[in-house]
Amino acid sequence: MRSTLQKELAQEGVNLQTPLRDNRKEERFIGFLKWTKGTRRLIETVIGQLAERFHIEKVRARDLWHQPSRFWRKLLAHTVCIKISLILGNEPLPFEKLIN
Repeated sequence: MRSTLQKELAQEGVNLQTPLRDNRKEERFIGFLKWTKGTRRLIETVIGQLAERFHIEKVRARDLWHQPSRFWRKLLAHTVCIKISLILGNEPLPFEKLIN
């Protein structure tokens, strides 16, 4: 990553971590790398669910006024499914268990 971008992000309080290229030596703590990998998988899973189950990419609204509310409604529906799953004692993301 460019040092100027890294400095600008640091001024905003953002610490952006990226995977290293194969020819570079990894100097970061192994526990931190596992945490970032797990967090990235979780984020990708949620994005995949929003895309597949809630069709978040296709917010059909006739005007710009209704588009944000439809987007937020889909995001809220996903959050409610997670909460119901946790109340039932299940893992938060496998929504298939909610139907049983």
